[in-house]
Amino acid sequence: MKNVYFLSDAHLGSLAIEHSRTQERRLVRFLDSIKHKADAIYLLGDMFDFWDEYRFVVPKGFTRFLGKLSELTDMGVEVHYFTGNHDLWTYGYLEEECGVILHKKPETTEIAGKIFYLAHGDGLGDPDPKFRFLRRLFHNRFCQRALNFLHPRIGMWIGLHWAKHSRMKRKDGKELPYQGEDKEWLVRYTKEYMKTHEDVDYYIYGHRHIELDLMLSRRVRMMILGDWIWQFSYAVYDGQHLFFEEYIEGESKP
Repeated sequence: MKNVYFLSDAHLGSLAIEHSRTQERRLVRFLDSIKHKADAIYLLGDMFDFWDEYRFVVPKGFTRFLGKLSELTDMGVEVHYFTGNHDLWTYGYLEEECGVILHKKPETTEIAGKIFYLAHGDGLGDPDPKFRFLRRLFHNRFCQRALNFLHPRIGMWIGLHWAKHSRMKRKDGKELPYQGEDKEWLVRYTKEYMKTHEDVDYYIYGHRHIELDLMLSRRVRMMILGDWIWQFSYAVYDGQHLFFEEYIEGESKP
């Protein structure tokens, strides 16, 4: 088999990222570099900082990224797109125009004899009541329809500035470093989930913006993928081994 790739959290279009056009081009160059090596690519959420499809229009920009997704799927590469907490307002465009396979909830799938549990990671054990409330609000169908009654210029402005405000509340716009197994809620969630799902070999998440590769037992492994803002990190599975990598311009990976 060819390789299977996992990456997340590019937050394309973010008003808080000064190098956004360079960042998009770097992501596209990476996808181009793996197009002949990949059986499948899993994008585990928040590839856009805010994505909301209206009935007749989609957000401005991202043409290089969207074009590369379309090229990959036209070549027969499976591209799986998991919605995150920034890009959940998708209603068919990515599937119909770009050919991706859309996932709006965690998925368990078998790849070359191993069982993978894949999710963006938002809503899985997060104890923050404000975040849980906002997540329910954003996923509410009535609220989604109400947002799309606004003119796209207004709706996109609200979404992008909300996302910028959320990011800039953190120091330098970056996430807290790893807090340890007892404090990381995705680790706690995974350990609890393992108790009733003994068949899963690998758990892979986005959302947290840290690079984490953790053995939870002799067989079970958990990864958090980092991001494509500062770290440019990803995981690759070759059918036998799962590797953590960082994309460095000019380097060729097998």
